[in-house]
Amino acid sequence: MKLKGQLVIITGMSGAGKTIAIQSFEDLGYFCTDNMPPSLLPQFVKLINSSRDITKVALVIDLRSKVIYRQIVKMLDDLSNQNRAEVIFLDASNEELITRYKESRRSHPLSRQHRLLSGIKKERALLRNVKASSQVVIDTTHLSLNQLRQRLLSHFSSGSDSFFHIEILSFGFKYGLPMDADIVMDVRFLPNPYYIKSMRNQTGLDQDVYDYVMNQKQTANFYHHFLALLRNTLPGYQKEGKTNLTIAIGCTGGQHRSVAIAERLYQSLKPDYSVHVTNRDIRKKSRKV
Repeated sequence: MKLKGQLVIITGMSGAGKTIAIQSFEDLGYFCTDNMPPSLLPQFVKLINSSRDITKVALVIDLRSKVIYRQIVKMLDDLSNQNRAEVIFLDASNEELITRYKESRRSHPLSRQHRLLSGIKKERALLRNVKASSQVVIDTTHLSLNQLRQRLLSHFSSGSDSFFHIEILSFGFKYGLPMDADIVMDVRFLPNPYYIKSMRNQTGLDQDVYDYVMNQKQTANFYHHFLALLRNTLPGYQKEGKTNLTIAIGCTGGQHRSVAIAERLYQSLKPDYSVHVTNRDIRKKSRKV
């Protein structure tokens, strides 16, 4: 049975990077499954085809169970011959694989009763034909985890894919710091519209409040430097392989100043990045004076 959409099979040597590979495809929006038994693939394809939302699938299939080795080889051959899947084979030198297993203190699936090197050599021999028939072969010997990730993202992302997303979060310090924030900016030093009666029950999304916050001399100076700082640092986060960055903007109650700054920041960054705004505390009950 043919899968509707795109199917990527990730296989290769144990310890060569299949875990980081499947995580990279998750970031690209693929439906991902790890260690899929080949015998379940027909039922899996049928289930995926019944879903309208799933169009891209990535599977990891390896030799964690040597009993299913022949099933793996036959399945990959069938898929490749019928152009139903793109097979990625991840490899690394024996020396590098030994180093990785020593560092992780895990046992190789084919060497639990023997030397580590014996298991690696046995697996390499078993997978020789699989490697030869794979469409993409990546040697990860000299690649860092981030370099492998970037190579996969670059190769499989379409022009419309954006795998770096910025979440702008406004919040009120009185309700606690957001636990998932990467960057936190405190804007409580700006003049507070709360103390203007006509604006007290409004928010930073209302034009009066937004204009009041933005027309302050302190705001203009602060925002110029804050935006410059972000534009200088965001490419560094991307280069390091970060896919989601949360920028939290906080004021006292999370209703006025932080919301206005978050909205302006969204407008400034959205031409160049995938950006979303969440105003966490905007509807919390206003404090009493």
